[in-house]
Amino acid sequence: MIDIQRILTCLPHRYPFLLVDRVVELVPGERIEAIKNVTVNEPFFPGHFPGRPIMPGVLIVEALAQAGGILALHTTQECTEGKLMLFRGIDRVRFRRPVTPG
Repeated sequence: MIDIQRILTCLPHRYPFLLVDRVVELVPGERIEAIKNVTVNEPFFPGHFPGRPIMPGVLIVEALAQAGGILALHTTQECTEGKLMLFRGIDRVRFRRPVTPG
């Protein structure tokens, strides 16, 4: 498991755009399972959408990219402060269900 302190050394993102709270599984070069605790207090919920909060799709993709960055940095054994991975893009994204608080 990778806690928030270690994540902060791997990623340059900070609140409100740090979208990975912890990593529960990481197999370098293969897979990562990361968690973002989505609460009703997220800064994007009041406007997306009032009365029915849904996490914007672009932020879901950003969370995926951040988890991918952690995986890539651990795969190359370069997860140290000052290293940066860039996400170039993604095609044909489909969301299976909305991400809601709770």
